[in-house]
Amino acid sequence: MPILQVVDSDFNSEVIESSRTVLVDFGAPWCGPCRMIAPVINEIAQEYDNILKVVKINTDANSSIATEYSIRSIPTLMIFKNGIKVDTIVGAVPRSTLLNKLNKHI
Repeated sequence: MPILQVVDSDFNSEVIESSRTVLVDFGAPWCGPCRMIAPVINEIAQEYDNILKVVKINTDANSSIATEYSIRSIPTLMIFKNGIKVDTIVGAVPRSTLLNKLNKHI
């Protein structure tokens, strides 16, 4: 499953109501660290395709959700399970750090 671009209006249906664990990537096109971590997120989306849903949210264009979840720095990655935020990772972290956090929740 490719990474889905989510907007404010479909965040609930795509993330909160999802039956699978969801990794949400809050970022922006101009963000250098967001571009640095993007290949890792793409790899994880492909490798965990059958058990994990990965979505991206452009915080510039979708400020309501960014504000609701108090996004202060990008990239911010959040893990949602059964509609509940269970973990947050801020910054362009190494793949191993991201996988360690993810594996706790899937």
